[in-house]
Amino acid sequence: MADIAQIGIIGAGFMGSGIAESAARAGIAVTVHEPDAVPLERSRKRIESSVARAVRGGKMSDDEARALVGRIAWSTALDELSESQLVIEAIVEDERAKAKAFEALDRTLDPEAILASNTSSIPIAGLAAATSRPDRVLGLHFFSPVPVMKLVEIVIGLDTADETVARAEQFARQIGKTAIKTKDRSGFIVNFLLVPYLMAAVRMYEEGFASREDIDEGMKLGCGHPMGPLQLCDFIGLDVLYSVCDSLYEEFKRDEYAPPPLMKRMVVSGHLGRKAGRGFYEYDGA
Repeated sequence: MADIAQIGIIGAGFMGSGIAESAARAGIAVTVHEPDAVPLERSRKRIESSVARAVRGGKMSDDEARALVGRIAWSTALDELSESQLVIEAIVEDERAKAKAFEALDRTLDPEAILASNTSSIPIAGLAAATSRPDRVLGLHFFSPVPVMKLVEIVIGLDTADETVARAEQFARQIGKTAIKTKDRSGFIVNFLLVPYLMAAVRMYEEGFASREDIDEGMKLGCGHPMGPLQLCDFIGLDVLYSVCDSLYEEFKRDEYAPPPLMKRMVVSGHLGRKAGRGFYEYDGA
């Protein structure tokens, strides 16, 4: 089975840019698509800054950095992805928006191309149903920050072909990731386990049971976690986390997945975490 040589990415945000950087670092040609040029320029600057940090840290040479960035194209034209062997969707965590993107990609790409979603919670079956190729649709759920985190969840839909799964595993190896496989249910493996833990911490804080600092220090020093649960909520983004909670609760109707009222108030107030400069904590330079 030949290596994947060219991929496309829909969505030029933090996750899409990270996936693009990781693939380009592995020698793969990447085209990043957004309908608007502004997020594409932000993506370009984000990747250039990340690569520059790697050069300063001695992790790559100037020539390697230039070659990496040179393997990435940014385009507002969807048909620029038409030669891609694999396209990864990394847009907003909204099922209707994702299904619409999959419909457009299905019309644009070669019938043999694989369509993948970076969704953290939305069932793959609904996205596959928006295409004429459900056997070539799956989930590729990366973790943030993508260039650093080694894990990717391969989410296998009801109609996903074994060949498609094998191709996804091969791609993960190409870009230096460890792949774990999961059936198609909301939350997959990691978020299914992680969300109840995070929501328990939010409820504990909401009820005044303990301070945010003590909750986080307890899990860092008592359990050896690299960051506390409220810090992790801020890192993920409270809007993203709220969407994941909604998806999990809709599927399983279990209280541990329901987002606490405080989460809703914070999201509607724009307190989205580190990216907004304020969440459970405040951040400089956001």
